[in-house]
Amino acid sequence: MANTLFFFMAPEDEVAFLRMLERYTYEIYPRRVPPDWQTFRAAADVHDKLPEDDLYLHAALHGDALVSPIRRGADKGFLRIDEVRSPVIHMQRSMLNEDGELLSGGLWAELDVTPETGRRTAAPHRFAAEYVEIETWVKKTFRRSDPKNYWIGPRAARQVKEENLVLRINEHRGGTVKLHRGR
Repeated sequence: MANTLFFFMAPEDEVAFLRMLERYTYEIYPRRVPPDWQTFRAAADVHDKLPEDDLYLHAALHGDALVSPIRRGADKGFLRIDEVRSPVIHMQRSMLNEDGELLSGGLWAELDVTPETGRRTAAPHRFAAEYVEIETWVKKTFRRSDPKNYWIGPRAARQVKEENLVLRINEHRGGTVKLHRGR
């Protein structure tokens, strides 16, 4: 089973997240990679260059990103990253919807051997340890939601309190979450 972490990040929270990632060597890839894509390192100063929606954080020090061409459909001609066998973290960004609500985002990484996904070997130990460090940083820096299972960035939490920002779960008929009172 994949390791997942769900969150709400305002743009300022994303910049802080990218600043934290600077200590590692992660390259940015969009979900559907154009053939002429030039990777760049995850850092706070590249926030405006991030792909609009989903992206991959590729741990370049722990192996190559395995890609294959997409042969059919609307994305024909693009490349697809094998997110199970490559040392990548899939990141769905928190975005504002048309109603001005902040939609949830998340991190996803396959670290274990699982027959369902076809992964025959576990992810490199150091990559798995980095993912746990990233997860720990989010849980220390962000606030809990009510109901549980979501983490709310400091700037997003401030906008909830001061500007009545609504936090909406990004799924079909997604409900809303609130700040946990304890912290």
